[in-house]
Amino acid sequence: MTPSDFAAAMDAALALAARGRGFVEPNPMVGAIVSDSVGHVVGEGWHERFGEAHAEVNALKTAGDRARGGTLFVTLEPCSHFGKTPPCVDAVIASGVRRVVAAMEDPFPEVAGRGIAKLRAAGLEVIMGVREAEAKRLNAPYLKLLRTGVPWVHAKWAMTLDGKIATRTGDSKWISCETSRARVHELRGHMDAIVVGGGTVKADDPLLTARPPGPRVATRVVLARDLPETGRLRSTARDVPVLIATPRGNEDRFAGWAADGAEVLPCDSIRDLLLELGRRRCTNVLVEGGGGVLGSFHEARAIDEFHVYLAPKIAGGHTATPPVGGHGAATIADASRLADLTFTPSGDDIYIHGYATP
Repeated sequence: MTPSDFAAAMDAALALAARGRGFVEPNPMVGAIVSDSVGHVVGEGWHERFGEAHAEVNALKTAGDRARGGTLFVTLEPCSHFGKTPPCVDAVIASGVRRVVAAMEDPFPEVAGRGIAKLRAAGLEVIMGVREAEAKRLNAPYLKLLRTGVPWVHAKWAMTLDGKIATRTGDSKWISCETSRARVHELRGHMDAIVVGGGTVKADDPLLTARPPGPRVATRVVLARDLPETGRLRSTARDVPVLIATPRGNEDRFAGWAADGAEVLPCDSIRDLLLELGRRRCTNVLVEGGGGVLGSFHEARAIDEFHVYLAPKIAGGHTATPPVGGHGAATIADASRLADLTFTPSGDDIYIHGYATP
């Protein structure tokens, strides 16, 4: 097989890995392809659900005896330890493949090169780094949580062509079209937590659930000093988790909410909140705004990925609400820049997607 064949096989493995999004966290998404001794694909698999078989095991099971003498392409170094499942390297060695091509090393402390070393010690050829950048992008949330202890933060907003998320009266229903709103519900269904501020709860009485449900049920997080005594979040707190993050010493204000099933967390900063969510093994967190909360996350340099829906509408008005509040940049040179931008039609809107730069 040629290097271009290796790259094409790894692209297919990465596409398989992405099927695990929302099902496997806090584990990484992993995909695998098995080719026989003459390069024909004879097996494929991905890590389908947390706690279940890993991608390599699924692909090798499909391939069976046809794997002998062939090549395993996998998007992440095979594990070498007992976790929820036995070590994958043992299954790889037992399969009879002669070569393993992996996109990247797994930095998880109990793996971290040990899988590669064990494969080489067993006489297998190991090639690393094929489509490494793409593999790291796919599993950026896993890598960040492992490296820093805090989750990957997504920011989402919908705005008019003149950059407003609400009119001068506070009205925002609906800036984005039905297609865009459906995409947002799909995004919610892959999150571990959804964050809004008290102002959004007071203005919109949101439910903050994914409809229809996705593979994950996000904890609904509200940053607030006070909240209404009634509303959809409070009435559903026993069905879908609600976490109220409030300054230390202010917890008693939410005694009624706590009695109805909400959890109250003393929290004095965005960093405090993210560390607590990371401690709970939240991998992906969605910040939905409004401008105050988005501004706080932005100024804390806590946003990793952006999902923006641009609607063909103009609200106008000096007092209409912009999407990102706070102090803002003093100069354009100081403004945040995004990388890897894409622009996709979304019904009548344009969906803009990108990543924060260091």
